[in-house]
Amino acid sequence: TSLTKARALLGPDKIIGVSCYNSFDLAKQAQTDGADYVAFGRFYPSRSKPNASPATIDTLQKACQQLDMPICAIGGITPLNAPNLLNNGAHMLAVIHSILASPNIRRAAQEFTDLFHTKSPATDEIV
Repeated sequence: TSLTKARALLGPDKIIGVSCYNSFDLAKQAQTDGADYVAFGRFYPSRSKPNASPATIDTLQKACQQLDMPICAIGGITPLNAPNLLNNGAHMLAVIHSILASPNIRRAAQEFTDLFHTKSPATDEIV
């Protein structure tokens, strides 16, 4: 596979992720082939990739339950919809427009960072 080739070229110390779109089977194969993480998306309408196929929360949840690796969510992510992805299994978020289109990039990036540190004591969910 291309992952196997990339690993051979880059070596064991480089981090390699695989885009899996909305396919749990691709993610399972990526884990078998030695990926360091998998990415699913687009979850919301995306300005960067407007024609990308949508991914579902069900796929994200299944990956979280059955894979033993970090999971990244991509596509149309904002500080308002990110908690839903994090609460359903995403370990990482890939964000472009919501940060780079902001008049204050530092503040926009900090909003996302803060999501990883803001949990409800009652439910342990990101709020």
